Amino acid sequence: MRLTWFCAVWCRRTDELVDGPNADHLSSPELDKWEERLEDIFNGCPYDMLDAALTDTVYKFPIDIKPFRDMIEGMRMDKRKNRYQNFQELYLYCYYVAGTVGLMSVPVMGIAPESSVSAQTIYNSALYLGIGNQLTNILRDVGEDAMRGRVYLPQDELAQFGLCDEDVFSRKVSDGWREFVKVQIARARFYFQQAEEGASQLDRASRWPVWSSLLLYRKILDAIEENDYDNLTKRAYVGRTRKLLMLPLAYSRAMSTPNLAFQY
Repeated sequence: MRLTWFCAVWCRRTDELVDGPNADHLSSPELDKWEERLEDIFNGCPYDMLDAALTDTVYKFPIDIKPFRDMIEGMRMDKRKNRYQNFQELYLYCYYVAGTVGLMSVPVMGIAPESSVSAQTIYNSALYLGIGNQLTNILRDVGEDAMRGRVYLPQDELAQFGLCDEDVFSRKVSDGWREFVKVQIARARFYFQQAEEGASQLDRASRWPVWSSLLLYRKILDAIEENDYDNLTKRAYVGRTRKLLMLPLAYSRAMSTPNLAFQY
């Protein structure tokens, strides 16, 4: 898991380019330089110690550069775009900024020797976990994003429930808003369900954190429901006690053999 951490550090450094303290001054040429630095990492020419750690990981595992490049493209998208006309557009954004993380991680986490499904199925599951996580982040942070003038929600689906950006900015929780959020929660849960197929097919040592993430993010969706779908003025929160109580279940699922993991 230590080697997976180096991929996570690179993702965090990339994310901070857009969301960090200097994000307002970020320009396209700087992202271009970051992508060139990424290519140097994969070519064995790191710039600093953290780059060197990722270079070592890339050397030891069959990691593809494409998900890393795609994440940088997601940062470019975040700089130029703050509205999404439909779910197809939003899905692409979710892939760029979160689905890519799963694709980066699978080669390092490894696939269980006894796995009964194809490697492509496991990669798809990792992608779906990232999509589900990002959709959950969007639902959790919708009120905070609105204060920054951002609406990471499908515009056409808002309209189907008689809603628009002004309803988001006013932060008024109407019946229409509740029905809209129910649909968005159901979609996120669908992706988590798809992710389960691959979570128990990973190498045994890698499964527990993946299952923990999967179950924790589901708890965030539960918390939104418990807040009566008010994610405009309230931030869904999973307390420490609930997190701790979730860990044994995550461990149980992680330690199950791949063919038995779905009997819970």
